[in-house]
Amino acid sequence: MKLYIYDHCPFCVKARMIFGLKNLPVELVVMLNDDEATPVKLIGQKMAPVLQKADGSAMPESMDIVHWVDKQDGEPLLTGRTNPAIADWLRHVNGYINKLLIPRIADAAFAEFATPEARRYFHDKKEASLGDFTELRKHAPGLIKKISDDLRQLDRLIVKPNAVNGELSEDDINLFPLLRSLTLVSGIDWPSRVTDYRDNMAKQTQVNLLSSIAA
Repeated sequence: MKLYIYDHCPFCVKARMIFGLKNLPVELVVMLNDDEATPVKLIGQKMAPVLQKADGSAMPESMDIVHWVDKQDGEPLLTGRTNPAIADWLRHVNGYINKLLIPRIADAAFAEFATPEARRYFHDKKEASLGDFTELRKHAPGLIKKISDDLRQLDRLIVKPNAVNGELSEDDINLFPLLRSLTLVSGIDWPSRVTDYRDNMAKQTQVNLLSSIAA
């Protein structure tokens, strides 16, 4: 099977996680960000991730991919209960966090930006929806303080370092990609339980953190 992704994309991380958790082989194909032809050929629109199954058929939508892969062997891993407080926390943070993350992503050394044209495509699309990156960067110190405060709230919700609620659930699939994205940002104050959870999930899912290219 092939999984077509962008490395920076949290939805793509969701799909990658289930393969890592179940230790299943999958070929990762990082598309250039301005490559519209590949996803359109696979599923009729520009979207990631896309799973190309062994029979050649293609499946979009990260959670659809997660559930399909998880159930293939009849032994699903994501059997734990979800915690509404985790969904509330994610909803709150997702209301502002892209203003901090996207300008950094646009400058970072991701494979999907291997050409100047691909990087410009991302930059122009995101700036059109979020606003001028130069202006957004001026607010970064305040946003770093805000997310640091919010991570302290999350710290109280983490039950175990290998599963946020004590048993693997959809909450893990939704939470870890955001924490992974935040490792791109220098200066965040990471509480201990969140740090342990983040690092454990990276190992379990075989998805690298972004600390080495943090700015």
